[in-house]
Amino acid sequence: MSKELIDVLDENGVKTGKVLDRGAIHKNGLWHRAIAVAIINGKQEILLQQRAENKEKNAGMWDISVAGHISAGQNSKDAALREISEEIGIEISKNELEYIFSYRMNQKVSDEFIENQFYDFYIIKNDNIKIENIKIQESELQDIKFVDLSTLNKMLDEHIIVDRKPIYDELVNYLK
Repeated sequence: MSKELIDVLDENGVKTGKVLDRGAIHKNGLWHRAIAVAIINGKQEILLQQRAENKEKNAGMWDISVAGHISAGQNSKDAALREISEEIGIEISKNELEYIFSYRMNQKVSDEFIENQFYDFYIIKNDNIKIENIKIQESELQDIKFVDLSTLNKMLDEHIIVDRKPIYDELVNYLK
């Protein structure tokens, strides 16, 4: 398997012109960009994924519908479409992605894994996405489910969801 190459950014989110593999970026705590996507069905439920147990970060925790790195040379929307296809096997059109906002996050997971990341957050409202049509990428996730807002809030209170507070705050407001 080839290494995932990612554009290195400065602390303002501007590309530096350097490209490194994912491991080197995290080991050195370099700034880079990722996407996060919330998929909402016609019942106003959010699709959540449960991360695989073998993940180096947040193993086994519930998470936003789709998240992943933006590959070197790729734009944010194309990365979102790629990750949706890879992680849950769904093809959507670019115009279904509603850009919500971007934010910075820095977190030291371990001495070998420092996350300095800009997230671009998108929402997709799609009545046609059904659990039975989703094919999960088993190397990345182990389960999926749609949850309503009260269940999401309960899961957040129980700390069984990956900490993406800016995203969940915005999502709760969006659904109200």
